[in-house]
Amino acid sequence: MYIIVVGAGNIGYPLIDIATNDENEVVVIENDAAKADEAARNFDCLVLEDDATEMATLEDAGIDRADALISTTDQDATNIMVCLLGKERDVPAIVSVVHDPAHMNLFRRIGVNTMENPQSLIADYLYRAVKRPSIKDYMRVGDTAEVFEITVDDDAPIAGETLSSAGSKGLLPKGVLIVAVERNGDADPITPHGNTEIRVGDMLTVYAQDGATPDVTDTFGHYEDHEFA
Repeated sequence: MYIIVVGAGNIGYPLIDIATNDENEVVVIENDAAKADEAARNFDCLVLEDDATEMATLEDAGIDRADALISTTDQDATNIMVCLLGKERDVPAIVSVVHDPAHMNLFRRIGVNTMENPQSLIADYLYRAVKRPSIKDYMRVGDTAEVFEITVDDDAPIAGETLSSAGSKGLLPKGVLIVAVERNGDADPITPHGNTEIRVGDMLTVYAQDGATPDVTDTFGHYEDHEFA
C-alpha cells in the first residue's frame, strides 16, 4: 500500500515503524524539524518537513495515488483539516486520532475512521492489567461484552473437558464462548468444535457477553482476579 502518515510523534513514530516493516510505501509529513529528521534517519521512507494542512504539501506527498491517509498529530483541528483535504482527493482509507471525545462525531460525519484518545486507551488498558492480571489481551465489544485471551491454569475446572462436556456440566458461564485455542506445538490456532478438548497451558480467545468478570476467569483457573474485583 501507499500510505501517507501525518505526524511522527508518540503515535506516528511507531506507526511508521509498523508500516515500513510491513513493506508498504510510506510518506511521512512532519513539521517539527527534529522529529522529521529522526524519522528520516530511522525509517526507509520519504519524510517531508512541511505543513500537512496545505494541499500543496499533500500533493508533494503523492496524495492522488495514496491508498491510505493517517493523521496522528496531537491537535484535533490539524487532524480534521488533513482528513477534509484527503476526502477532497478521494483517498480510499482515511484514519485519524481524536483526542477530545466531543469531536468524535464531527470526524465520523465526514466519513473518517477514528481512534479515540490513545492516552486514555493506554491508561484503561494498564488499569485493567492490574485489576485483572489473568487477562493477556482484551477488546471491548459494545458496552459490556469483551473478547480476551487467557491461559488455562493447572486447576481450571474446564481443563481436560471437551467443549461439549463443559457445556453439559455447566462449566462455561452463560454468554461465554471459546472462539480459538492456541496450543504449544501447533503452528496455527485451533478453531474449536464440540469435541475439542481444552488442555492446561492452552491460550484461549474467549468472548464473554458480560465481560471478563472474576466468575468467568475462575473457569480457567485464575482465582486471583477476585482479589482485585
